[in-house]
Amino acid sequence: MQVSEQFIKDMPKIELHLHIEGSLEPELMFELAQRNEIALPFPDVEAVRRAYDFSNLQDFLDIYYQGMNVLRTEQDFYDLAWAYFERIAAQNVMHTEIFFDPQGHTERGVAFETVLNGLTSAMQDAEDDLGVTSKLIMCFLRHLSEEDAFKTLDEALPYKDKIIGVGLDSSEKGHPPSKFANVFAKAREEGFLIVAHAGEEGPPEYVVEALDILNVDRIDHGNRLLEDAALTERVVAEGKALTVCPLSNLKLCVVKDIHDHPLKKMLDLGLKATVNSDDPAYFGGYMNENFLAVAKALNLNADHLLTLTRNGIEASFLGDAEKSALFDRVDAFAQKAAA
Repeated sequence: MQVSEQFIKDMPKIELHLHIEGSLEPELMFELAQRNEIALPFPDVEAVRRAYDFSNLQDFLDIYYQGMNVLRTEQDFYDLAWAYFERIAAQNVMHTEIFFDPQGHTERGVAFETVLNGLTSAMQDAEDDLGVTSKLIMCFLRHLSEEDAFKTLDEALPYKDKIIGVGLDSSEKGHPPSKFANVFAKAREEGFLIVAHAGEEGPPEYVVEALDILNVDRIDHGNRLLEDAALTERVVAEGKALTVCPLSNLKLCVVKDIHDHPLKKMLDLGLKATVNSDDPAYFGGYMNENFLAVAKALNLNADHLLTLTRNGIEASFLGDAEKSALFDRVDAFAQKAAA
């Protein structure tokens, strides 16, 4: 039996796979461009939205990096993050773990500290004013060199108290996790938790490398690991979470139709799957929209949806007491919904 739309909207949620630069809505893009006197290659907001028609990951990345060019000042990064927090607070997201791409900014001459201060100020205000907690994960851009990643890691070391983990994103094909073996070993040594995009467009072998070489704490995406039965069994046995992004997978043609999405299969196999929005401004939906899409297309019931949320809590980088409080909120919601 399908659950109601209201159930999904009211359900407490956790987001573990969100690129903050990918939450830049066209309206804010134009506002920041005007503030910073930057000319955009689009005449208006609707032209930007029409450009969000991608056939693969690289199509998206080309416009993604173009869009982030409007982000210049601490206030810009604050406004970007605050807009995201307001949206997710309205969607009953309790906790979020945010990716940011410092190399996409420092290579444009924006200081690491400028990015970090803007984001962390918004994170603190979101906790104080909206009741949404958050953690920050710094990602390396895999189309750049490991040497460049090392420079970024060095820049991050004075701010270890503000950054919980290190990830790997951008163009997956041709850039295996093993390319960054040394910098992730150093990051782990410095106390950062480790995540990596693997098995979105890249083969199952990239998931194996993320596990064996990078020693990831969780896997971002991971869809293609299903092509390898032994690998699937291993990930189930190890309890590694997958941060799955349904509307992103549809928009980037990882799946041809949302009805073909493997999320339910992942749950049926015992994989610790979670639902996330990835780059919501570009992919047509935040958390509610992602849950609504898969619930309808895959005929998910209340137990499926609550499992996805509980998986998110379990896979988060929160402490045990914080996790326990969130589990209590989900349990209270489930009891009320069942009454």
